[in-house]
Amino acid sequence: MIIKNATVFTDTCKFAEKDIYIEGSRIAEQTSEPTVLDAEGCYLIPGLIDLHFHGCRGYDFCDATLKSLTAIAEYELSCGITSICPATMTLPEETLAAVCRNAALYSDRWQPKTGARLCGIHLEGPFISAAKKGAQNPDYILSPDAAVLKHLIDEAEGLLKLITIAPEAEHAIDFILEFAHRIRISLGHTNCSYHTAKEAFLAGAKHVTHLYNAMPPFSHRSPGLIGAAFDMADVTPEIICDGIHIDPSAVRAAFALFGDRRILLISDSIMAAGMPDGSYSLGGLSVHMENKRATLADGTIAGSAATLMDCMKTAVLQMGIPLESAIRCATINPARAIGEDREYGSITTGKYADLLLLERNTLNLKKVITHGIVL
Repeated sequence: MIIKNATVFTDTCKFAEKDIYIEGSRIAEQTSEPTVLDAEGCYLIPGLIDLHFHGCRGYDFCDATLKSLTAIAEYELSCGITSICPATMTLPEETLAAVCRNAALYSDRWQPKTGARLCGIHLEGPFISAAKKGAQNPDYILSPDAAVLKHLIDEAEGLLKLITIAPEAEHAIDFILEFAHRIRISLGHTNCSYHTAKEAFLAGAKHVTHLYNAMPPFSHRSPGLIGAAFDMADVTPEIICDGIHIDPSAVRAAFALFGDRRILLISDSIMAAGMPDGSYSLGGLSVHMENKRATLADGTIAGSAATLMDCMKTAVLQMGIPLESAIRCATINPARAIGEDREYGSITTGKYADLLLLERNTLNLKKVITHGIVL
């Protein structure tokens, strides 16, 4: 297939007018396949990659059923998210083990047209701080436990790519030292100081879970986790741009601090995404959504009702983030964070052809291409 007349987001993270060739499932220098897709008036960008979300369309990743995960993956793909790394909640070990087994089963059976590709699992908890639990269930919070993580790594069959922990927890630094070479460790749901965060980063943590949320604020005498992350050039912070979690000015400030080479856009969506106002659940807790705002009974924000595509568009159209920056932060940056960038995340010869066509004026999604198949 040849895609003609598109404005292409190239692997230099700039736009250019060029033809793109697809041979089989991959981007190629040339193609023997005569099909032409006219993309006049559209941007051609890589498929989006969400490293932190919980569910959508009335289903949750922690349902631990193929029906739920298939429905989640179908919806995500229809919204332009071609690769997903869904997040668990703070739940009992055996529940998390069942979630991991289900994810491995889905991954084994996945075919490109059936839904988004499962590129990993984000274990958000149970090794978090009760003081900054957010919408996590405090009944199941644990101190970092190597035996628990080894069990879940085994059940996930290589899919565990990210884990969120609070570095001030007992044994946390030793835990990071033991596992940082096997799984990307993210600091989050934490009340840690700057110095504790810095120690954790030096021990091997490389990521920050939903910057600003569920952590101490960044202040001039107590810079906390945010300040420590800023000082470590290889640390990648996630950020939720749904227009509810973070004020637009704070989003722009984060981009000024960290730059678009480091930030990852995430959705943190829950089962309420793609659904009408009403009552839902998250990690066993009741959540009410009204006007896209999802909260616990006490008013705590409980994830988002936005997809990653929604968040990317909001960042650009409502928050003043440059389009090139927002696309980078939703494609190649997450791919690099979990080691997927050799095959995914950019429009590069040899990589899989996971591509999106967006209408230039509105950024509305026009077409999804997954592994070279036009949906």
